[in-house]
Amino acid sequence: MIIRIEPDSDIPIYIQLTNQIIEGIAKGDLKPGEFLPSVRAFAADLGVNMHTVNKSYHELEKKGIIEIVPKSGAVIKRHSHIDQEAYERLYQMLKPQIAEGLVLGIEKEELVDLIEKIINEMKKNS
Repeated sequence: MIIRIEPDSDIPIYIQLTNQIIEGIAKGDLKPGEFLPSVRAFAADLGVNMHTVNKSYHELEKKGIIEIVPKSGAVIKRHSHIDQEAYERLYQMLKPQIAEGLVLGIEKEELVDLIEKIINEMKKNS
């Protein structure tokens, strides 16, 4: 999996990293049970501060996507279904994005097509 950091982006680097790791898991590039690189090694590979990678890993842990195992590293968790807390978090994140689309004139069918397109992009490799 290739991580592309855009230092000039308005999106903080730790969020860029977090989002790309999530996308890599969704696409099947990273599998449940696999360990992510150590914070130090990943930071060196990406040319970013260790605290940036650490913050990303903790964000992923907070979302329930990885588990940080002391002295072993960060492992991608297995999921068979979404729990209510994660469902509600996703609902709250998606709601303003969908509202923005509606305000900008996207029709319900176009929105559904857009979501299906994104899902298909994620699932094409897995």
